[in-house]
Amino acid sequence: MVTEFKDSNYWALILGGSSGLGLATARKLARHGMNIIIIHRDRKSELSDIEEAFEDIRNSDVRLESFNVDAIQKEKRESLIIEIAKVLGDNGRIRTLVHSIAKGNLKPMNGEGPVLENIDFQLTLDAMALSLYDWTQSVFKARLFSKDARVISFTSEGSQKAWPNYGAVSVAKAALESITRSMALEFATYGIRANCIQAGVTVTRSFQMIPGSDTLREHALKHNPFKRLTIPKDIANVVYLLSKDEASWITGTIIPVNGGEHLK
Repeated sequence: MVTEFKDSNYWALILGGSSGLGLATARKLARHGMNIIIIHRDRKSELSDIEEAFEDIRNSDVRLESFNVDAIQKEKRESLIIEIAKVLGDNGRIRTLVHSIAKGNLKPMNGEGPVLENIDFQLTLDAMALSLYDWTQSVFKARLFSKDARVISFTSEGSQKAWPNYGAVSVAKAALESITRSMALEFATYGIRANCIQAGVTVTRSFQMIPGSDTLREHALKHNPFKRLTIPKDIANVVYLLSKDEASWITGTIIPVNGGEHLK
């Protein structure tokens, strides 16, 4: 295993890193020598398994610090930035900021039960899109980024396609992609690259909460040239590639990582 980040004192800050794509990314980057900071929000009943996974990452001979705090609230974010600065010390810097927050409203637009309201769009947009910019700006102002930093977030085909009950999340994903392009342009002067990974259908905890997820899963299997679904490891591998020195000329892109699922 090549551990090219081992002696660089680089850190990955992962927002939503206790499961799914975020946790897979933490595992992958740690194996290559990057230290990890994970911000997550989980119930006490889930913490035992989560801590076991975190300890496994520490066994990669890297440092891992975690905070079970709501990353979306401004006051919490400001406090976390202070704590993160202490963790980094004088020489540590954030090489890779990964946004993996999945906190969206999945109500339909019509029907007999509760339907999407303005506030549902606002909360979903704030959590799944605007928080990417908030965190990037906070880390930037605190001067915690490395000279060649990477900001990476996860989107889906739902940013362009209409799926039932996905309206609020679709808006957030489209905004996430737009914010990424703007950040890539306006932060380039400071050495920050920003990209979105458009993950194929991946069976994670958040995906299973989508009404009709079984139909989406079947459709993806049918149309994927490799006849399998995307797995979290596939996405983590690309985060790692984008974090390498050789990827410094890639910015402002939306990268499909789905084994060709989008081709048909």
